[in-house]
Amino acid sequence: MSRTFAYARVSTADQTPENQIREIRAAGFAIAPHRIFAETVSGSVAIAQREGFSRLIDRLERGDVLVVTKLDRLGRDAVDVSTTVTRLDAAGIRVHCLALGGVDLTSPAGKMTMNVINAVAQFERDLLIERTQAGLARAKAQGKPLGRPPALSAAQQRLVRERIAGGEPRVVCGRV
Repeated sequence: MSRTFAYARVSTADQTPENQIREIRAAGFAIAPHRIFAETVSGSVAIAQREGFSRLIDRLERGDVLVVTKLDRLGRDAVDVSTTVTRLDAAGIRVHCLALGGVDLTSPAGKMTMNVINAVAQFERDLLIERTQAGLARAKAQGKPLGRPPALSAAQQRLVRERIAGGEPRVVCGRV
């Protein structure tokens, strides 16, 4: 018989996962309190590095169901979410996401949904790279300096060049 688990995550200590847990119950999932895993951790942390999720993974067995309110609860980006869902699917665990109409992400419809989401995420990454490269090319064409600002002022740079030209040894990290 399958068991149902919930995973809820909030980003800061002043937030509570209670709304996520209520939303899961309101969607008709009856989850025993000991099967609810909630934690406070930034969404930028990969799911594999989250202590609460690791404890959850240790409890899940083939045939179990994991419920989350939104995809971003499962990972920091589309790739992390996709990897997590694929890993759970391989272990025989179904994953339901309420924000996607409660679809089981391991079902054919859920996999298609994940593929569309991943394609959109890749498209967004590609557009970001394209815009960044166009912006750098425009700045370069306008003669703007690229990269980090120099650590030394123009006067300090002249002084260093003069000293080197005058025969002073170059010192790097305290070594000659």
